[in-house]
Amino acid sequence: MDCECDGFGQSNAILFSILSRGESTPKRVPQTCHCEKRRTVCLKTPGETCQAASDVLVKTVHFMKSLPAFQQLPPKDQLSLLQNCWAPLFILGLAQDRVRFEVHDSPAPSMLKRILLNSRETPSSDPEQPTLAGVQTLKACLKKFWSLDLSPKEYAYLKGTVIFNPDVPGLKASLFIEGLQYEAQHALKEVLVPLHPEDRGRFARILLTASALKTIPPSLITELFFRPVIGQADLLDLLIDMLFSR
Repeated sequence: MDCECDGFGQSNAILFSILSRGESTPKRVPQTCHCEKRRTVCLKTPGETCQAASDVLVKTVHFMKSLPAFQQLPPKDQLSLLQNCWAPLFILGLAQDRVRFEVHDSPAPSMLKRILLNSRETPSSDPEQPTLAGVQTLKACLKKFWSLDLSPKEYAYLKGTVIFNPDVPGLKASLFIEGLQYEAQHALKEVLVPLHPEDRGRFARILLTASALKTIPPSLITELFFRPVIGQADLLDLLIDMLFSR
């Protein structure tokens, strides 16, 4: 998609040309996109929101560890499933705990300061910053789950269908995991009968809403909720430590 603010950086380009005269190989300075959807954002209340997010993440890993069927899997399969499902599970946790948050524009680094300091940063070396569009997608997903008003049992069985994904590459026990996913889906469908006896389309709506979880990249979750807390640490490494700690 073409950036709507391609012309915005022209003044910066002129300034760059003036200040970089005399250099044999002028360095390209990353420019901030000012498009409405693509502009970068951060949490308005990082202290409060990051604490709530951390609580959800701890409960997410604890839920996985508490499943006897998950503990029976080979460690490599456990690791693969964790890598695949931690972000969707976390989003379900946000929805279940009804965690609300607001964002505002990220403070933009001074272009002049970057040029004068001869910054060596490149776009590929910077972490992927949360965008307004990404946050809006996340919030839309949460609102859909809130509109369904799932019970704790519905959330639990839905999480089971997310965890036990037989399509994750490299699984040794893929057939066993496929059976576990089927059992979770069947249990979810069964629990709907007494809870919503007249709503026959609820099961399909829940699965359709859950399919949107994969449209939200783990990098958005990491940078928005956890980068202010963990700094440059790798969140996945921390999750692995949590999963395999006794």
